[in-house]
Amino acid sequence: MSGQRVKVTIPASTANLGPGFDALGMAFQLYSVVEMEVSERTTVELVGKELEGTPADKSNLLYQVAAGLFAEAGLAVPELAIRASSDAPLTRGLGSSAAAIVGALVAANQLAGEPFTREELFARATAMEGHPDNVGASMFGGIIVATMPEKAGEPVPYVRFAPPAGLQTLVVIPDFMLETQKARNVLPQVYSKEDVVYNVGHSSLLVAALAQGRLDLMGRAMSDRLHQPYRAKLVPGLNEILDKATEHGAVGAALSGAGPTILCFFSTAEEEGRLRAFVDSVMNGHGITYRVMILQPDENGVQVEIHQR
Repeated sequence: MSGQRVKVTIPASTANLGPGFDALGMAFQLYSVVEMEVSERTTVELVGKELEGTPADKSNLLYQVAAGLFAEAGLAVPELAIRASSDAPLTRGLGSSAAAIVGALVAANQLAGEPFTREELFARATAMEGHPDNVGASMFGGIIVATMPEKAGEPVPYVRFAPPAGLQTLVVIPDFMLETQKARNVLPQVYSKEDVVYNVGHSSLLVAALAQGRLDLMGRAMSDRLHQPYRAKLVPGLNEILDKATEHGAVGAALSGAGPTILCFFSTAEEEGRLRAFVDSVMNGHGITYRVMILQPDENGVQVEIHQR
């Protein structure tokens, strides 16, 4: 295990894409970096404002995940020097915890001599995250369609495919955090048969439209009744954007993960200009400060560099 410094680059991700609750994910060209090596004592260096407030000791998620992997492999848990940076904001619905889990697993697996395959790491990441969509997108890139395994320890069933050519995303990031647990707590425990059938149809259509590049169907296919209507009260402006974005240049719109980030998909510069003006009017109308990113899909997934000491 000694003598190597591993650098892992992990794409951010979005999940659900509207109706695909806990089942659909897509990777973005927005990255976190985790560097890890065996050391005489454990240190955790966090770089950049996005990681401010994250613990810098052995309670850090990166160390906890790495230590768990060594133990699972039957190896002594070493002291680790960890350095991390992220361009993805925390608790905004862009898969920051999933990227951390994937990065720590892949880095520690490399240092441990690769006792686990990527699919096994994916299964471990899914068990830790509780759903496969974000971790799958960060691990493999592109668009991931996945579901939880029937039994613990089984492989995660998934399909990966490339995003439609030309698809871009206007990412609207409000200046407030929304904890995933809070966003989950507003969801009902029971749904009507009508709403379940509605989502099965729309998520199925969305997967087919994405797989065949049918951007003309995305707007209708991204409608959802399982989570977005309930989370709208936590995200000012969400209802207006979901209802009317396609009238202002979007091919589709969705809450990113549990929110509060909102995604507006488009494919041309003209659509982008109209969308920016529309989003600005909605967010200003609610008095919400925000920032915008234009993100392209990532098709590579997690990337590893090995530096010999």
